[in-house]
Parts: sequence; structure tokens; C-alpha cells
Amino acid sequence: MSPVFSHGSLRLYLLSLLAEGPKHGYELIQSLSDRFGGTYSPSAGTIYPRLAKLEEDGLVTKESDGRKTVYSITDAGRRELDGRQGDLDAIELELTDSVRRLADEVRSGVTHAMRSLKADLASAARQAKQSASSAPFASTEEPDDRTTSRIALHDADVVIAEFRQQLRSDLRKQVAIGTLSDATVQQLRADLARVRDGIRAAFGTTTE
Repeated sequence: MSPVFSHGSLRLYLLSLLAEGPKHGYELIQSLSDRFGGTYSPSAGTIYPRLAKLEEDGLVTKESDGRKTVYSITDAGRRELDGRQGDLDAIELELTDSVRRLADEVRSGVTHAMRSLKADLASAARQAKQSASSAPFASTEEPDDRTTSRIALHDADVVIAEFRQQLRSDLRKQVAIGTLSDATVQQLRADLARVRDGIRAAFGTTTE
């Protein structure tokens, strides 16, 4: 993915978000994601170090609210914003360009995926035709087993990719609010192992 913020821009933009009101880390991540229409969502590893630097510079403060840490802009932070309004306006223009660019990249990725799928299906169709022509006495009503398996594998890859993307998004949200634990990871590993064993059992493969 192309860079979204130029050097130093994210730091100033976080200040502008906090000027709207106190927020915890996940709220800042969600606010940024909303401004990009969901095409970009910064990681906790991107946001929290910058918040720590803003706190170190005296531009924000933090306080605990249960299991969450809430960040607020200080008077010094507001003076920083007031003195850099021109830079902030330039960042807003950058964001407009970034949203447009990211949307183009998403569209390009979807288009590429669709082309790849069409190519795979066309290849499978050619192989099926070749198999039928090389076995004249075979029934043309049923597709070749290998062709059917290749199509099924492609569908399975799509399912796995969608699952990974959705689960990774959920895990990143938990990291952002500090609730992801090793126990959760161990539970995930155990659950995935059970799913794998169930799938293997379905087609008669023993577990290793």
C-alpha cells in the first residue's frame, strides 16, 4: 500500500482529532479509518508510539478509564495546532488525495482478482474439454474430477483469505484497546487445529 501520511503529518493530525474531544487509542484508529472510508486503518503500533511522543512533548495527557487509556489535548497542544493551521490544511488536502489513491488501489486489486478468477476458470474449462476429447467413451455429463478439485481449491483459498482478513481485523481491534492475551491466541490455535482435523477427517486424511 502506498504511504498515507507524509513524515510528521500523522502526529499533527492526531492532535487535531484530540482537539475534537478526549479519545482512547481505538477511537483514534476508528476515526482515521472513517475518514478514509475504510480503505486505511492504522495499526496500534503506528498510533501508540506517536501518542507517547506527544505526551512526552507535553502536547497531550493520558489517564486510565477502567481498562482503557484516554488521551486529551493540553493547552500547549492547542497552541501547537493554532500555530500550524496552514500545515493542517495541507494535510487535509493530502488526505483527500490519499483517499482517492487508496480507492484506486482497492479497485485495481479487485479487478486483478476477478481477472485471475476468470483466467483460472477458463483454464479449468480448457482442461475439462481436453479431458473429454481424450476419453471419447467417457460421459460428458460429469466434469473431470481434477478440474472440479481445482475449482474447489480456488473457492477454498478465497474462503480462507476472507477468514484471515476478517479475523486479523478483529485481533487488531483488540490490540488497539489492549485486550488481546496469550490465552486468546492459544484458544485460536486450538480451535484452528480442531477445524483442520475435522476437514481432514471429512476426506479421510489422518492427522500428523
